[in-house]
Amino acid sequence: MHETHVSLVFLAGEHAYKLKRAVKFPYLDFSTVELRRRACEAELALNGRTAPALYKEVRGLFRSAEGGIGFAPNGAAIDWVVVMRRFDQALLFDSLAQDDRLEPRMMDELADHIARFHAGAERRFDRGGAAEMGDLAELQYRSLVAAGRHARFAPQRVDAILAKWRERVAAVARLLDERRAAGKARHCHGDLHLRNICLFDGKPTLFDCLEFSEALASIDVLYDLAFLLTDLEYRGLGHFANRVSNRYLDRAEEDDGLAAMPLFLSLRAGIRAHVVASALEGVHSAAARDQMAGDARRYLDLAHQFLQPEPCRLIAIGGVSGTGKSTLAIALAPELGLRPGARVLRSDVTRKLLLGVDPETRLPASAYTREISGRVYDALCRKAATVLAGGYSAIIDAVALQPEERQSFAEAARAAGVPFSGLWLEGRTEAMASRIRKRRGDASDATPEILALQLRHDPRAIDWTRINADQGPQACLAAARNALTAQGQMASRS
Repeated sequence: MHETHVSLVFLAGEHAYKLKRAVKFPYLDFSTVELRRRACEAELALNGRTAPALYKEVRGLFRSAEGGIGFAPNGAAIDWVVVMRRFDQALLFDSLAQDDRLEPRMMDELADHIARFHAGAERRFDRGGAAEMGDLAELQYRSLVAAGRHARFAPQRVDAILAKWRERVAAVARLLDERRAAGKARHCHGDLHLRNICLFDGKPTLFDCLEFSEALASIDVLYDLAFLLTDLEYRGLGHFANRVSNRYLDRAEEDDGLAAMPLFLSLRAGIRAHVVASALEGVHSAAARDQMAGDARRYLDLAHQFLQPEPCRLIAIGGVSGTGKSTLAIALAPELGLRPGARVLRSDVTRKLLLGVDPETRLPASAYTREISGRVYDALCRKAATVLAGGYSAIIDAVALQPEERQSFAEAARAAGVPFSGLWLEGRTEAMASRIRKRRGDASDATPEILALQLRHDPRAIDWTRINADQGPQACLAAARNALTAQGQMASRS
């Protein structure tokens, strides 16, 4: 049996039976049998959106003539349970993270799963918006004050976060209201963290959504995603937070909402701070209390860090196929600007999305005409402008053999009023061809033959910083960091 503050979960054979406690809180009421039945039915229906194979049915519990309790009908049900298929707890993303078993491809699949779920979720034009986020900030402040004595929050620290929240809500108020009007507030998961994600039948699966309050779960899709990103950042997995964010934005095309992301992340961290601090009241072990109090203070610190101003810039990484442009972009992105890091705009992915196919779908040669490539580079500049306007740094990853293509990136930075840096990767032909042959499940359609064609093309004068790609990914990353630092483009990440 596993216990939480609102439920008991009994594991038996191939099934799990979730019984809701007879409790009542300001945000939740399970105080009667009828309310618990409704909550069970809501849980079954809502989790069926993302985990239909995991959730089976709602069953009544009855008292037998002999006084025992079971599923055999006998008069009125005395309680209700949600019946689920049991799964290996080692396959919870929480456990995978603790055991260092999360993998890049797994995180890509998770981001795709979330993007598909959000795309189909019910739109709520009566939820979200600036007023609601402002009210949430005030509520979280009061919660932090109330729980602060347990975790020994410094009062001035709590007051400071409220001031920051108010300032940020005011700054993005118009954006929040515009997103609500555009249908970006939807009936989401609401509790999207690593303990509510598992590998089921080999696929990332969201479960245990927030079922007891439609209002609390009807939120901006980016605020839903922010809980997962906050959890990853808190665990020191910022590289995965950046990867999930970029993959999600590629699939969901929500770049226009990025200006609100620091507020969303900070509020999520603040909520976790007060939840962990509140739980201290029922903990009697001094060691456990100290550990939890420290965790709560770390969350509060993270809430502040998410709102720290960071410089914004545009970086382009060019060079022929196989030089390692994407590897470098992925490594650099978590270190740049606001968390969870820079937006990576990859020409290979942009081309696929423009043509309506998944990033890993191979395209025919007809998809690489000069006209289509022109559309791709135009889209890269437009996306970069949107990202930069939202206060985030951007990295463009593209071959950029034409001088006008490289010039368009620099012009995009000038138009946005931010610094620009170009990095040009180059290396031995055989090394690049070898990298291309080893690729599996990648967005690039390049072949050694395409590489040979690229090498015959004259890119003319390259005024970007040249980096030798033959030295390996880590040395290449170090060279890029040095170049950007020399140009004042890198900021240290605390």
